Amino acid sequence: MYSEEVKSLAIYRLEQAKENLEEAEALFSINKFKGASNRAYYSIFHAIKAVLALEETDFKKHSSVMAYFNKEYVSKEIFPRELGKRVNEARLFREKSDYVDFYIVTKEECREQIDTAISMIEKTEEYINAKLN
Repeated sequence: MYSEEVKSLAIYRLEQAKENLEEAEALFSINKFKGASNRAYYSIFHAIKAVLALEETDFKKHSSVMAYFNKEYVSKEIFPRELGKRVNEARLFREKSDYVDFYIVTKEECREQIDTAISMIEKTEEYINAKLN
């Protein structure tokens, strides 16, 4: 059903998500919460892009990727609504952290983002495995 190219892209993006998560955990362990928060967000983002790879859909803007994922996967409950809410919160934390002067990500906020990334990767793996097997 899926071409080898599509399968490979989905798996590659999922691996990127896992690598970003490892980076987030490493930064968290040395109290670099801003960097850890950023890496956690990108872990989530690449996991979502892995899902979209299976339908050969892509967008240039992060906001478009997130909006499409929410519309096509969260609102239809393919991915849990609670996870969708947490993904949106992670995006907002990342934006504040990257673009708002003097915004400081707390240890607790950062941990929540990393936990969201872990959940997103788990659900993405389940989804991709179900689609490819």
